[in-house]
Amino acid sequence: MKSDQPRARGAVDNPPNRYHQNEVQPFDDGWISDPLPRLRTQVGIDRSRKAISYNASPDIPFDRSINPYRGCEHGCIYCYARPTHAWLDLSPGLDFESRLFARPDLPDLLREELAAPAYRPAPLALGAITDAYQPIERDYRITRRILELLAESRHPALLISKSAMIERDIDLLAAMAAENLVEVAVSLTTLQRPLARTLEPRAAAPNRRLQVIERLSGAGIPVRVMIAPLIPVLNEHEIETLLQAARSAGARAADYVLLRLPHEVAPLFRDWLDRHHPDAAHRIMQHVQDTRAGRDNDSTFGRRMRGSGHYADLIRQRFRLATRRLGFDAGPGLRVDLFRPPHVHGQLGLF
Repeated sequence: MKSDQPRARGAVDNPPNRYHQNEVQPFDDGWISDPLPRLRTQVGIDRSRKAISYNASPDIPFDRSINPYRGCEHGCIYCYARPTHAWLDLSPGLDFESRLFARPDLPDLLREELAAPAYRPAPLALGAITDAYQPIERDYRITRRILELLAESRHPALLISKSAMIERDIDLLAAMAAENLVEVAVSLTTLQRPLARTLEPRAAAPNRRLQVIERLSGAGIPVRVMIAPLIPVLNEHEIETLLQAARSAGARAADYVLLRLPHEVAPLFRDWLDRHHPDAAHRIMQHVQDTRAGRDNDSTFGRRMRGSGHYADLIRQRFRLATRRLGFDAGPGLRVDLFRPPHVHGQLGLF
């Protein structure tokens, strides 16, 4: 059976995850000539036991996060979260983009965790694994409910997204920003629309993300542009152009992450290169390995985000010089002293 490229998807098939012992492959026996049915997104429900995930990573600026969804319909072929679908016994390929899981219990669980006597506030990241504003948020509104709770309890939050849907919540974000309780990071990968269409097939177009930066900034919400991922040869030459466009749109701070290819992401990305950029594929991967100690990926703390070696150093220097010239500034940290534990449903305050 012929396997055509699914419409507006990053991956083309479902390779086995690293835990699978058997693999099933389609085979054209000549009997069936009808095209495969259109791949449709399916959403399951994930009943969580806790809301906040904690980490001790020294190379990310937060120690806690919350993720309303598993899997991501944006379909970014480079997404480092693809291997997490292996924990669900699913593929990091098309399954990651089309078999999603919503976590509607999270706002209630979060309320209980924030109300716990031992809880101490610190910036809480939304969308650190998969985008909190992917298309199914329109129906489930889990991210909106989480933000309402954070605003109610005056809890600091960090958001990262490449979706224009975040504009829906400008009312909440602007109120939180007025008390220095929120920062939004907008992921901007390329200004080349044809590249974005295959690299991030269901995410907002580049010009639309610049509009998001402009509208959030115009509402008084501090915006950080995230050039993520930086891919040697493919979008690396856009560093200065991307930063200039984001600064002109109102971004105040900037950061970047070098391409990461953990576990099953490496063969998926290599296959994508062979399909879309065959002439440059070898050179791109050669430079990737130059920044990853000769491998496709290096997960070592201190190197996994920025890489290592001469090529990575050149990228680091270019980024630093460009941000300095354009006047990017990290700004003050978010406030934690305004936090007030929320009331648990059915529980009244003492005063």
